[in-house]
Amino acid sequence: MPQDHTERRVVVTGPSRQTVPHARLRSRGRYPQASGSYRPRTEIDEQTTLGHTYVRSLMRTQLRAALTVITVLGLLVGPLPLLFAALPDARRLEWAVLGFGLYVPLVLLAHWYVRRAERNERDFVRLVEDR
Repeated sequence: MPQDHTERRVVVTGPSRQTVPHARLRSRGRYPQASGSYRPRTEIDEQTTLGHTYVRSLMRTQLRAALTVITVLGLLVGPLPLLFAALPDARRLEWAVLGFGLYVPLVLLAHWYVRRAERNERDFVRLVEDR
């Protein structure tokens, strides 16, 4: 009876290790500095309370920008019916204001809002990526 002398494979498991990049690469900025705490991106990915707070802060700043635009738009367009009611004989003024006069402020508001939203998102990414 021949015996089989091949050894059985054994699976060895242990705690996962975190590989630390070479210090020279870290000093050049290719890798982030190692820290003892979690990064904000990890907090967001794991949906912790702190990550939820980060996302809520972004949503709050975006909402603030949107409400600012809506308020300015309401203050700009809201009084127009009162103005037109006060001047019943000014039909040409109505067409000029509605046809031409409103477009410049609307485009400026849209431009401001897009720039503000992009800046908010850029600040959020900078916060999350620890830059």
